[in-house]
Amino acid sequence: MSTTNIGASVLAGAQSTSSSGGLGSGIDVSELVSAALANQTAELNLLQGQQQTLSTESSALSQINTDLQNLQNAALDLTDPAGVLTDLTATSSNNSVLTASAASGATEGIYNVEVNNLATTSSYYSDAVATADTPIATGSLTIQVGSSTPTTITIDDANNTLNGLAAAINGANIGLTASVINDASGARLAILSNTSGAPGDLTVTPSSDEINFTKAVTGTNASLTVDGIPISSSTNTVTSAIPGVTLNLATASPGTPVSLTVGADTTDAANAINSFVTAYNQLVTDVDAQYAVDPTTNTAGPLIGDSTLQLVQTSVLSAIAYSTAGNGSVNSLADLGITVNDDGTLAVDNGQLTAALQNDPASVQSFFQTTNSSSFGSNLDQLLSNLADPATGAVAVDATGLQQQQTDLGQQISDFEDQINTQQQQLTQQFDQVDVTLQELPVLLSQTQSQLASLG
Repeated sequence: MSTTNIGASVLAGAQSTSSSGGLGSGIDVSELVSAALANQTAELNLLQGQQQTLSTESSALSQINTDLQNLQNAALDLTDPAGVLTDLTATSSNNSVLTASAASGATEGIYNVEVNNLATTSSYYSDAVATADTPIATGSLTIQVGSSTPTTITIDDANNTLNGLAAAINGANIGLTASVINDASGARLAILSNTSGAPGDLTVTPSSDEINFTKAVTGTNASLTVDGIPISSSTNTVTSAIPGVTLNLATASPGTPVSLTVGADTTDAANAINSFVTAYNQLVTDVDAQYAVDPTTNTAGPLIGDSTLQLVQTSVLSAIAYSTAGNGSVNSLADLGITVNDDGTLAVDNGQLTAALQNDPASVQSFFQTTNSSSFGSNLDQLLSNLADPATGAVAVDATGLQQQQTDLGQQISDFEDQINTQQQQLTQQFDQVDVTLQELPVLLSQTQSQLASLG
């Protein structure tokens, strides 16, 4: 509002009729101050609108960056030379006899394993006495674990009960565990080796008339053959029979070979590839949403004019179209049963994917992994690094720019608000004075009229 208009408003306020009787009723100071600051207020609203736009763009770009990072993580499972595509699995034809697991580096193949007997853990038990605290004869007990030096446990008045003897044996720390067991016969002392197989076989010998001990189980090694080669193991977990493969023996089955197949873990590989497709589709969906026009507002997403969004879109679309040559049976995503939908998202034919993983796992691995500089995975890794690197990536740079704009604009808004507040205080003070003056006019007019009348 112009100065002339403000003045007219002041005059109109002074001349208006009010409940108090017209002249002297005062003016609306708040309305006049607002009118005087209307232009500045409109400019402030414009700046605040720009700030909100930047905030919306920043949030949208943050979501795109999150999608890129998720895609980068999903791709890493495939491109990592030690990732899921190198995982192997060991499958037993009879899990009731043995199961197995394979580590990276194991030799793929089919092995025939025959389990003749399991490894056993040596144990002894004593004759029964009334209770665990019933006194027993004093003397000594000699215990030997495997081929180690025998240990003598003295039985005297301080420990001549089953509880006392168990504590003395355990306190010797010689590789076994003693405990008292109770049943209908009374209390007995059980001694169990801490080591399975022949190395843990126990020999328990009383000195003379002490309580008698009976050997329950003799510690023996597991016996098995792998492709006809005899193997002896002190435990039922065998790690040395097949390099990189751990055998877990469950039951003995002499004369009945078990077929053990060591090969690529197609289940984990297929899951990782599907996770990659899911992450890719989420990114494409969120990018496409920025170009979609809202029919209600007739506007597109906040990043519609952002050059970084265009770079992300063109880059990821070109990445999935990338193909190699001379990589066996897998040279493109289509060879894995992965095709592009009309909206740019990917679809997976899991039957074709599983077949590719089973028939030519080496080509699948080479297609994705970065050890091959011309691979799909190597190209994808470079592209995602250019986009999503937290320091130098295009999205990070764009996000930093938006943040700086928000900071600068926020300071500009803060300074402008301070300026408007100062002007508001000054104008309020000025108009308050005008208001006081206008309300004093009736008194002055009355005094003037009285003076004029006296002159007549």
